[in-house]
Amino acid sequence: MAARIVSVSPKLLDVYADDGMTLDQLMAFTVNGDHERQEQVFERLCQSYDKQPYAIRRMLTEGAVRASDKRAQFIGIAAYEEAGGTVLNDLFQGDDGGWLQDVGLLEMMVAERLNEQAVTIGAEGWKWVEVAPDFAYGHNYGLRQLRGETVPLTAEEDATLAALQQEVDDIETASAEAEELTDEQDHRMGELETAIEALNARPIVFDTDEIARAGAFVSIAADGSPRVERGYVRPEDELPVEPEPEVAIGTDEVPAGSVTANVEGDEATDATDGPTEPDEDEGLRPIPDRLLTELTAHRTLALRHALGERPNVAFLAALRRKRNRA
Repeated sequence: MAARIVSVSPKLLDVYADDGMTLDQLMAFTVNGDHERQEQVFERLCQSYDKQPYAIRRMLTEGAVRASDKRAQFIGIAAYEEAGGTVLNDLFQGDDGGWLQDVGLLEMMVAERLNEQAVTIGAEGWKWVEVAPDFAYGHNYGLRQLRGETVPLTAEEDATLAALQQEVDDIETASAEAEELTDEQDHRMGELETAIEALNARPIVFDTDEIARAGAFVSIAADGSPRVERGYVRPEDELPVEPEPEVAIGTDEVPAGSVTANVEGDEATDATDGPTEPDEDEGLRPIPDRLLTELTAHRTLALRHALGERPNVAFLAALRRKRNRA
């Protein structure tokens, strides 16, 4: 413990010796070995109402990135330290891996690895690939997602999956009487579940022509693994819609293979391929009684609806009718 306390600034050790801070507060300063930074935090602490050890640790690690952050997990702590990055650690209590202090180096390494992932994904033939540690919610809004086909398990993979599942069942059966797993069984169950999940996460195959006009998003998943979202088509990359063949207005030509129907009253006749002969002008024909009755009924309903929406007009109409009868 004495060796760890040595990492604290002599100025703060003097303050502790004069009972200016508690031992827990002094131990909190060991999180960051930079004496100048420790003294700056102590000055802020003197003006703050919160002087708890956790507040000291928070101020000393301000701006740093936790080792449990998905960006740190994405590149790996070992690679970060090998590149010259500094990790702050709490010497007296658990710190979940510590804090990465060189944020600029971390972000540069994340960007480089994401770009490497983008090159790999782009080699699949996608028209575009966008990369970012995180994408905003709804980043794929307005884009059409392709529907690919899931690659089925091979005979060997199917047999492996069955063997893994059988081992899981055997462990569960063996531990049923004990009501809990041993450490060895628990560790093995974790390995089996990971292997089963990897086999069930089947890749999706897309049509080559669709890949050529679609793209993918590459980001970082919550556990620090690469996240790839494939098969999104932008509106400007959609194939143009071919217009349907038009029929000239005023002619009787009908496209080949089409069927039309001529309706008169209750009778219907079909006309198929080939032009139809124009009907002779027979002048105005009288409206059938049945059609006239239906039109009159629709007219009455329309008037009722209109008067229902304008009661003042209905009142004046009724008043005028009453005066006429008088």
